Amino acid sequence: MGDLANRALAILHDWVKSESLRKHCYAVSDSMKYFAQQRGEDVDLWEAVGLIHDMDYEKHPNLERSATEGHPFVGVQWLRENGWSEQVCRAILSHADYSGVVPESNLEKTLRAVDELSGFVVAVTLVRPSKSIGDVELSSVKKKMKDKAFARAVNREEIVHGAEQLGMPLDEVVTNVISALKADAHRLGLSGTTQ
Repeated sequence: MGDLANRALAILHDWVKSESLRKHCYAVSDSMKYFAQQRGEDVDLWEAVGLIHDMDYEKHPNLERSATEGHPFVGVQWLRENGWSEQVCRAILSHADYSGVVPESNLEKTLRAVDELSGFVVAVTLVRPSKSIGDVELSSVKKKMKDKAFARAVNREEIVHGAEQLGMPLDEVVTNVISALKADAHRLGLSGTTQ
């Protein structure tokens, strides 16, 4: 883990006490890191953005989707005040479709593409009898995407649109996220029932 990602991890642990939200941020950062490696991008930067993209969600969830207050605006304001780059701040703003910041860079488009999907793949894993990411395949994720009653809060259109914005087939994005999460199965609690 690089210097930026280490700083981001400390911020995440300081701001977020919920184990499930921390694990979501780990999963998104794993996916971001994986895509950065695949595309020759700055792995440390991408991993850091994944770790802190929801840093303020627990304290300021913004369920009313305000375009100026709550998540992600509170976290971004704090990051700006503490010397984080505009590149990081803009990426975090761009992952919230109500922020008015449209994803433009590869970093921003990837964060938007993997945020919902990482959570969805975790949910698919946790309903498997083994509770192991090692047993999750593309077909399992696609089947669950069609099941509207499963993980109802996950926006399927956002997942599909995210892949389109990346210019990648959805199947490839899903496969990459599964691979990314497999590499960190233990920390994510996805190693299976025998862990």
